[in-house]
Amino acid sequence: PYTVARMSEAILRDGVPGKVLEVGTGSGYQTAILAHLTNQVFSIERIKALQDQARVRLKLLERYNVRLRHADGWQGWSAQGPFDAILVAAAPDVIPPRLLEQLAEGGRMVIPVGPQGGAQRLLMIRREEGVLHEQVLEAASFVPLINGAVT
Repeated sequence: PYTVARMSEAILRDGVPGKVLEVGTGSGYQTAILAHLTNQVFSIERIKALQDQARVRLKLLERYNVRLRHADGWQGWSAQGPFDAILVAAAPDVIPPRLLEQLAEGGRMVIPVGPQGGAQRLLMIRREEGVLHEQVLEAASFVPLINGAVT
């Protein structure tokens, strides 16, 4: 719960984002929180069974401002971008360029970066006047962001 709160707080710091991309739906826990706190959530999950379970939970919670997609999170969801906020719930070794491309002007991305089992950092990346600004929020430990989708 602390990490979910910390990441949510970071994307809400400068106001409520209109469109949020979440990479890593998982159980749908953070998705439901984002749906409550923001206007519209687009969430990607690479594991179909997890996405299906999250869909059921979100329906039970009556969270109708969420769109789910079974896809590779490394690629983001360019057809729905740009996004005012991007929250990534798994750690790549490097920040995926496709996600940076989908971050709107004035947007914020919260993403853990670093090797699995090694030193990871939770970063906040802001796009201001076309320039990306990176801030380390804290040390982190996340599962790896893996390429590809699994049915």
